[in-house]
Amino acid sequence: MADLLDLARIHLDAALADEHGRSAELILRDGPMRQSIIALRSGAELSEHNSPAAASVQVLQGRVRVTGQDVTEVGAGRLDVLTHHRHAVLALEDSVFLLTTVTGIDSTGGPERAR
Repeated sequence: MADLLDLARIHLDAALADEHGRSAELILRDGPMRQSIIALRSGAELSEHNSPAAASVQVLQGRVRVTGQDVTEVGAGRLDVLTHHRHAVLALEDSVFLLTTVTGIDSTGGPERAR
């Protein structure tokens, strides 16, 4: 079990001290599901990257902007599905969020076929 409030505090402190303004840790792995806690200092960004087939972001503290095909702002206490397109994440305030991803499925929701 993980105490999200303790992890949020630890990782935000680490992000504030980090030269790039971020801290992250994979905290749960269960089959194809992964949950990571990510902290970003205000103004720090996760540069544009591909999205897994299924993902959500739950902001525990602060406010972030997800940019890409659409722009979404997610504030503390909100849970949103992430875009399935390339995107970036910008901290509008000192922020901590829980990222949940599911790997091993294709974009149609079925299992990925071996290539």
